[in-house]
Amino acid sequence: MNDIKVFEGFSHVLTEVSLALIPLIILFIIFQIFFLHLPQRKLVDIFKGIFLTFIGLSLFLQGVHVGFFPAGEAMGGIMGNLPYRWVLIPVGFILGFVATYAEPAVRILNLEVEKVSSGYIPRKVMLYTLSLGVAVSIAVSMARMLLGIPLWYIIIPGYLAALIMIRYSTKTFAAIAFDSGGVATGPMTVTFIMAISVGAASVIEGRDPLVDGFGMITLVALAPILSVLILGLLYQRGEQQGRKQP
Repeated sequence: MNDIKVFEGFSHVLTEVSLALIPLIILFIIFQIFFLHLPQRKLVDIFKGIFLTFIGLSLFLQGVHVGFFPAGEAMGGIMGNLPYRWVLIPVGFILGFVATYAEPAVRILNLEVEKVSSGYIPRKVMLYTLSLGVAVSIAVSMARMLLGIPLWYIIIPGYLAALIMIRYSTKTFAAIAFDSGGVATGPMTVTFIMAISVGAASVIEGRDPLVDGFGMITLVALAPILSVLILGLLYQRGEQQGRKQP
């Protein structure tokens, strides 16, 4: 009986994943026919990978539906009902750090940055920079929800600060920073931590889940931009000090 509940609605998930992958497969086949001309053995490996992707995405989305969302909302509801609701802030910080540290897309970005920069920007440095940035943003988001601070009070100064830092940052770090903002808002953060935020806002008196529970992802997208730009300024400062030394 439990197995039936776990896979309830799984056919709908399979349909959604199929509709998402079919256009990509068709595009790949067109390129294979007219441009790529990959050998048969390589094609077999690619389609094996596509099949594994299909299975992985399907199971992940089903797991989000029956696991992450209910668990996150339940945790948020419990912490929102506590007499010391401020615990949401440190818990949000810890979960933000862990979720970003485990985010596959973040690790891929860090690997590519290290590869393209020939090790100048180590993947570990980028990983900790992004993880800390997202952790701080989620802690701020929880504080905003508890105190009822409008989202614009944080977003506008944040992007103004980003634009100012771009003026003094290198093109490399500016480009990486804005890509990092999109990568950090991955499935780990969106599916679990957002559910906690919405769950907490739904039980806190005077808070609207639509107004106070949402908006966290915007802050998560902003935080890596600021953190990577700050990292770039620190790199520049280190280089300048290195040049001054005899």
